[in-house]
Amino acid sequence: MKIKLTTIHVDDQEKALAFYTGVLGFTKKADFSNGPFRWLTVVSPDEPEGTELQLALNDNPAAKAYQQALFKQGQPALMLFSDDIKADHERIKAKGGAFAMAPTEVTGSTIAQVNDGCGNLVQITQLARC
Repeated sequence: MKIKLTTIHVDDQEKALAFYTGVLGFTKKADFSNGPFRWLTVVSPDEPEGTELQLALNDNPAAKAYQQALFKQGQPALMLFSDDIKADHERIKAKGGAFAMAPTEVTGSTIAQVNDGCGNLVQITQLARC
């Protein structure tokens, strides 16, 4: 068994696509519609056949409430991993990413949080080297 897809709810799919591709550097994998429904996914350019991240519209009241509660509490909706968090922080900032938390050392890792502008905080983690 393996994880092939995970979902993050966003309040604007076009804005999310621009952020996740243009700012974070992911690649659009799938984008098709059926009436008002849009299936939109991105992947890491380093793993084009790897796990897909679905950018799902938060038009479900339960999903929207969950998304808003996480954001209000300052909890990330998604965790990404980096091999060089300081370089990624500078690259993302230069592309307009708004950080809620700059790279900060915590037990066993360095973390940062960036606001995706679509209702979510995204945590970026670099594990400590042993």
